[in-house]
Amino acid sequence: MFVAPDINYLALMPLIIVFVGGLLGCLIEGFVRTELRYPVQLPLAVATLVLALVALVLLGQDNQGLTAVETVAFDGPALVLQGLILVLSIVGLLVMGERLGGGQPDAFTQSGASVPGSEEEALAVRVGATTTEVFPLTLLSVGGMMLFVAANDLLLLFIALEILSLPLYVLVGLARRRRLLSQEASLKYFLLGSFASAFFLFGAVLLYGFAGSMRFADIAAAVGTNVGMDALLVPGVLLITVGLLFKVGAVPFHAWTPDVYQGAPTPVTGFMAAVTKVAAFGAMLRVLYVALEGAALDWQPALAVVATLSMVVGALLAIVQTDVKRILAYSSIAHAGFILTGVIALSEVGISSTIFYLATYGFMTIPAFAIVFLVRSAGSEATHVDQWSGLAKRSPWLAAAFSFLLMAMAGIPLTSGFTGKFAVFSAAVSQGWAWLAVVGVLASAVTAYIYFKLIVVMYTGDRVGSTTVVSPSWMTSFAILFGVAVTLALGVMPAPMLELAQSAAAFVR
Repeated sequence: MFVAPDINYLALMPLIIVFVGGLLGCLIEGFVRTELRYPVQLPLAVATLVLALVALVLLGQDNQGLTAVETVAFDGPALVLQGLILVLSIVGLLVMGERLGGGQPDAFTQSGASVPGSEEEALAVRVGATTTEVFPLTLLSVGGMMLFVAANDLLLLFIALEILSLPLYVLVGLARRRRLLSQEASLKYFLLGSFASAFFLFGAVLLYGFAGSMRFADIAAAVGTNVGMDALLVPGVLLITVGLLFKVGAVPFHAWTPDVYQGAPTPVTGFMAAVTKVAAFGAMLRVLYVALEGAALDWQPALAVVATLSMVVGALLAIVQTDVKRILAYSSIAHAGFILTGVIALSEVGISSTIFYLATYGFMTIPAFAIVFLVRSAGSEATHVDQWSGLAKRSPWLAAAFSFLLMAMAGIPLTSGFTGKFAVFSAAVSQGWAWLAVVGVLASAVTAYIYFKLIVVMYTGDRVGSTTVVSPSWMTSFAILFGVAVTLALGVMPAPMLELAQSAAAFVR
């Protein structure tokens, strides 16, 4: 006889709010007049995320535990990571909604489904068509990310992975300018993401064959009792890890990152770089710490190699880049390696340091890409390093903010980047991975070169070109100021965030 599962709807309320907001946005696309969509969609999307954050704060603490037949876990790491996803998404949405005085979000094309340069696209521009589907797509992706960090079952984890990924594939292909590059990036992201999903599914099947269950607790119990089944366990663990490493852009699964970051609309790039990393690392922590902790000897050496390659390759290849967005893309690859050193620690300190680093990285990344979005030449984004020459003389405050964010990425003291790196490296050293911390410090020194080179170009360059800085609305200004303020606060006074991460560093099993 079928027995209805016991579901804690109060614990699920933030997720429900985000998904309902996304579905309402889809209805608005179908039934609201074109000229009214933007003034309706943006407030609805932001209000949905704010309401979900309020629900998470009010209901989360008293509704911790497993629910929905133990397939969803609400515990300290899930709540903190979901809160982080919501806050970063609000900031990211404000940048996505930037119109720069025009009639529609400036970064997005009027007709994403049209062939670049076609008559259909030109007609869409002439009639003033507006692209507002980015808001419900973002909400649905955020819902998938929130489910991703709370999934306690491999099948649900795969469903969440697809929910968060599919809207991103579309968002990447909606850039208003350089349409072919954007569509190529979207196709590349979709194809490589599909391969990663296939690897993940294959690994899930092998682990199901090993444990006879998809639940993390059952897999963890089987790891300690099923002797002689390594032929299923080891490849299953490695394939699951490949699927997750693709989402964080770690080497050697990073090939999509520079092209997608460069081709996507810049506000989407910032959103992806910050929020997707939080979700992917959150899911990785739960899988490795809850389901596969007993198989640590199988995945820790492999992850150590991946972390090393990510730090070294990301740092070295960033040096030879001449495009600002690609520099930030390779920087994100190196940062994935830094964060992995915290994951490998396999301790509560490892959990808290990883969460803290994710927070620092997210709040420095979205404003950095927002600034790149504002620097223009001939109506298009000026992303070549030479085009930023002497920018500080024309826009000193913007150059100062970008320089500060770059210094945070380099890990300079009194910025959040320094505290974050200190936290993850300390966690690695405390668990016997000192050599990994040494590699991380050396890689940080290498990345610092390209960051300071860019700062020098902005302040000492004398190239007189057509590069200008457009005036943003209060939304982008708020996103940049908020990100800079949090980056400074987490560098000067990291204790509250560190204490929050430490108090939430225990998974429910």
